[in-house]
Amino acid sequence: MRVVAVAALVLPYGCEPPGPREDWFVDTAPELGLLFDHTSGVEGGFLLPEAMGSGLALFDYDDDGDLDVYLVNADADTALATGNRLFRRDADGVFHDATTEAGLGDTGYGMGTALGDIDNDGDLDLLVTNDGPNRLYRNNGDGTFSDITDSAGIKGSHWSTSAAFCDIDDDGLLDLYVANYVTNEPPYACASGTGEPDYCGPNAYRGVPDRLYRNNGAGFDDISATSGIAETARNGLGVVCFDFDGDARDDFLVANDGERNQLWMNQGEARFVDRGVRFGVATNLEGDTEASMGIALGDVDGDLRLDVVMTHLYGETNTLYRADSTGMMLDASALSGVGFPSVADTGFGVALADLDQDADLDLAVANGRVQRSTDSSEPPTGESATDTFRRLYAEPNLLMVNNGQGWFDDHCHRAPGFCAATEVSRGLLTADVDADGDLDILVTNANGPVRLYRNDVPDKGNWLKLRLVDPVVNRDAIGATVSVRQGDTRQMRPVVHATGYLSSADAEVHFGLGPATAVDEIEVTWPDGVRERFPGIPANRSTVIRKGAGTADGI
Repeated sequence: MRVVAVAALVLPYGCEPPGPREDWFVDTAPELGLLFDHTSGVEGGFLLPEAMGSGLALFDYDDDGDLDVYLVNADADTALATGNRLFRRDADGVFHDATTEAGLGDTGYGMGTALGDIDNDGDLDLLVTNDGPNRLYRNNGDGTFSDITDSAGIKGSHWSTSAAFCDIDDDGLLDLYVANYVTNEPPYACASGTGEPDYCGPNAYRGVPDRLYRNNGAGFDDISATSGIAETARNGLGVVCFDFDGDARDDFLVANDGERNQLWMNQGEARFVDRGVRFGVATNLEGDTEASMGIALGDVDGDLRLDVVMTHLYGETNTLYRADSTGMMLDASALSGVGFPSVADTGFGVALADLDQDADLDLAVANGRVQRSTDSSEPPTGESATDTFRRLYAEPNLLMVNNGQGWFDDHCHRAPGFCAATEVSRGLLTADVDADGDLDILVTNANGPVRLYRNDVPDKGNWLKLRLVDPVVNRDAIGATVSVRQGDTRQMRPVVHATGYLSSADAEVHFGLGPATAVDEIEVTWPDGVRERFPGIPANRSTVIRKGAGTADGI
């Protein structure tokens, strides 16, 4: 609680800027045909999987130039459940259900997604994680997918959560990390502090080792044991893949619920060692483990080093780990303003994104309880188990705006549509869904509807979107970084698919530029460590950056 106390001293909490209150984010899902209600089979038994999902994917599956939405459902056995759904965005901007024609109607007890071009054919393939066997779908390039789970060798049988594709051995093929949660055996309910039935915490069960699969070109080999990944069994929920120590080898950061987080550092030869404690991300500043859920990467203070935000349980703070010049990650939750406003809620999905396009990264968090509220009001007569779930576990979301120096202010008064939608929110992604240059917010809700919040922030700055392409291997350049320079100012972004909680997104990177009408230079560090510079370009456009078309350092 000492961290919270420090934050309370420095946070101008409760102050609201003067001026009109335009709603910065407006839900447009119903009017655009994005109609989906998640179901998890809530029947009053308080079984843990009911409360944990689910995620989503945002990607252009049919190569028509716009983003489509894949939504994961949990319980296909109930009368209201429909399985996972794929919504295709058409030229009129409206979404249409294309699940059946695409072949993506997985009916497992769904959790999350992972995107990656596993065969380097130029389109994105899709992994669906489940409480039970996972499913891998290869994109056929014609608007359809083939289930290749059995032939690929990644089916599994555990409760899997987040997953990430990246290239761990520099052979140009994307490998796969799958985070596993707990055994959930035997399935039983626990009790709240007042003695009422409630969902158990993860430590009531045994953790399950995560899995690592190496892409051999024809399928995947399970190297979990030989790589070291299977040496520990923890409660994995979030995972991101990136080169955290700058040695041109991809590492994995895993958010573990109630256990130490893990930073699996790639030693080469497909061997990994956990360096979470050494690098400072295993616990918070007090040395306490937290209920880590979602992860977001981004340079919040403009020093060209990647920082990390993790979301946590009610009573804890969301944690910002700020990278220093030695490569260590320091808990800056109090000193950044991130900590105190998050204590009252339970965070899951999270994104660092420049929502107002002023050349720094803002913070959006999807909240929803896993411990029942202290609501003592009499429930409505005939209230269903699902409605009881929504009433007892719903929370408002959180929006925080960066002041340009790495300090975040609560701006929910500017975004009541996003923040006041009190639901049990889980997955969250930001992307330019309507192709107008700014970043919209897509949120999934446990036992509730999907929300697509259109970005209506007034007086936004200019923008730039970049797509990196390696024409030989790893076509989306997953694991690269790209920076843009405007005068003496630089911004940097990672190129990733897996982000947040149970979710994956298109790898296009977005920069807010403020009043700048152009960038002076673009620099890319490719996954193999090669640095390349490209000439500047005007603002407010989308551009493809191809490896080999620029000037390499030293040439």
